[in-house]
Amino acid sequence: MKKTAIILGATGLTGSILLKKLLKDPAYEKIKLFSRSTADMNSPKIEEHLIDMFQLENHSEAFKADVVFCCIGTTKAKTPNKETYKKIDYGIPVTAAKLAKQNGIETFIVISAMGADANSSIFYNKTKGEMQHDVLNQHIENTYILQPSLIVGDREENRFGEKVATFFMKSFGFLVPKKYKMIKAETIAEAMLVLVKKEFPKQQITSDEIKQIAQNAGNRT
Repeated sequence: MKKTAIILGATGLTGSILLKKLLKDPAYEKIKLFSRSTADMNSPKIEEHLIDMFQLENHSEAFKADVVFCCIGTTKAKTPNKETYKKIDYGIPVTAAKLAKQNGIETFIVISAMGADANSSIFYNKTKGEMQHDVLNQHIENTYILQPSLIVGDREENRFGEKVATFFMKSFGFLVPKKYKMIKAETIAEAMLVLVKKEFPKQQITSDEIKQIAQNAGNRT
């Protein structure tokens, strides 16, 4: 049977790449998008739900699929208010996981970040760590938490810090351990698709492991 997928964050860098891949994948017949703004793509496969993402729990009836891809995330620069930041990076993924459990969705894949740690004294790392903990606590049968390092790709917005880090990585990358090397959004999207088809022995997957999963699928990134 063909699958139905849910994407949260389809307008972001990784989510938009994932959406394009799913549209080309004959294994998927329907892709439900939950977002506050349109992905602006026309396809009979797409079912778009433009909603208040902070009220995701009100859309339980529509939140039904075979797999959830959670690509939601913000940055300190885009969301300096810590309360709002936590609503996005913690609240939305955890609510989505609860809905997935409630509706019998067996696969939940979420993008977190390297350094996520619920016990960290750094707010942003702590928030990601708490998200991971509470997503795992839903005990969804196939749960994968991806922990990429610096994600690079063609973004619409200009991120100065990312440009500086990218320059450093390209110039001195030979000094950087594998798990800390920058990773392409394309690679993350490819790995997410592979994880739906093939089990991985760990639920929390580091950046270098994400690359390996994608490479094993024939993606040379």
